[in-house]
Amino acid sequence: MSVNVLSLRGATKRFGGLVAVDHIDFDVTEHQVMGLIGPNGSGKSTTLNLISGALTPTAGSISLRGARISGLPAQDIARKGVARTFQLVRLLASMSVLENVMAGAMFGHRRRGRHDAEHHAMEMLEKVGLGHVSHAPVGALTYIDTKRLELARALASDPQVLLLDEWLAGLNPTELEEGISLIKRLRDEGRTIVLVEHVMDAIRSLCDNCVVMSSGKKIAEGTPEQVLSDPEVIRAYLGDDDA
Repeated sequence: MSVNVLSLRGATKRFGGLVAVDHIDFDVTEHQVMGLIGPNGSGKSTTLNLISGALTPTAGSISLRGARISGLPAQDIARKGVARTFQLVRLLASMSVLENVMAGAMFGHRRRGRHDAEHHAMEMLEKVGLGHVSHAPVGALTYIDTKRLELARALASDPQVLLLDEWLAGLNPTELEEGISLIKRLRDEGRTIVLVEHVMDAIRSLCDNCVVMSSGKKIAEGTPEQVLSDPEVIRAYLGDDDA
């Protein structure tokens, strides 16, 4: 029996006269990878910001395992089990690689003491392939390794839902293949993930289901194969003439 971990009902965000997210409904079931896709400016990242508490919905509701989280401060939503990465990586520059991940372990969904947090943080660094640089300064990392580090910190909070906002963006072909493989391993572990992404190879290989947004609205939902062959989705990406 599938269990809805995350549910959006009529989720809406207005900025003055601009409706960035317009009455969005969808569910994310346990152990599912949900792809949130659409052209630039369609409202995908704003939707993640609503889920994580970075923004408060103008209308509608967002629930985690049936309990409403919309309107709560971001730190409370994180403690309830929602973790995320960002399009622009956000790290604690004055701390080491290990200390960055310990922060996630100590202040996330499952809160740990320092010794337990350090042990758990090392496990997460090993999981993402950064165990060998645990004591390095953040400034010594390559671009893909900063992304790995941010992912490890999110995982260290033991999230019920992991939000990945264009985590694969900016990677070269080799790094992209490594990144997709890493997310596949998380999927195979049974993680529940909402993935905002433009890389269609990643969407096809990683996602169980997809929601497609355009101009703030949901225009399609289904498997990757279903939505990527939908004429309305093709028009949204290519425009009427090219479609």
